[in-house]
Amino acid sequence: MPETASTNALAAPTPPEWAVRQRSDGCRAELLLDQAHLEKKAAAGATTFLFRVPYEATWQRGLSTLAREELVHYERTLRLLQRRDLTFAPQRQTGYAAGLKDGIGKDMPLRLVDELLVAAIIEARSCERMGLLAREFADVDRELADFYADLVEAEARHEELYRDIAVALTDAATVAERWQALTRHEASVLGALPWAPRLHSGVG
Repeated sequence: MPETASTNALAAPTPPEWAVRQRSDGCRAELLLDQAHLEKKAAAGATTFLFRVPYEATWQRGLSTLAREELVHYERTLRLLQRRDLTFAPQRQTGYAAGLKDGIGKDMPLRLVDELLVAAIIEARSCERMGLLAREFADVDRELADFYADLVEAEARHEELYRDIAVALTDAATVAERWQALTRHEASVLGALPWAPRLHSGVG
């Protein structure tokens, strides 16, 4: 299984117990529905950035590839739902993404840099937790365990792309400073959320 190196940059690692509580059939079904929504939103987010970052060819190609990859993951998740006789339906938001946006600066160009870093943080947290779920589900749901394991590497690459663009728009020192502030904010957002069968729920 790929290593989740990006998780070292997060301010508050997820304890393994978070994944242990996700083992039941009902939790796994909710997680899979959640995953479909997350992949759809991630594709939309990457596409939006295509129109907001400068028209540098490397960034445009990278974001286009990222958006297509998220859509492939979305379609794969929909197939998994169908195989399990689960319906893709609306799902209440956890408040995680909205909470992260509260930490974003208000003025450009810092606002765009922060938005890229928030996208990177979401990818980093997803990478970390998918790795936990892949290990935890290995003995109860091999198909779902393999699914999450396959996504880990992609999440790490997506995080790296968002961070690289943020550095190019400012500088490494500024990004490092903002990363520390935003990851601390992300930890506080997660700390205020209840546990739920959702990828970005709280741990309590």
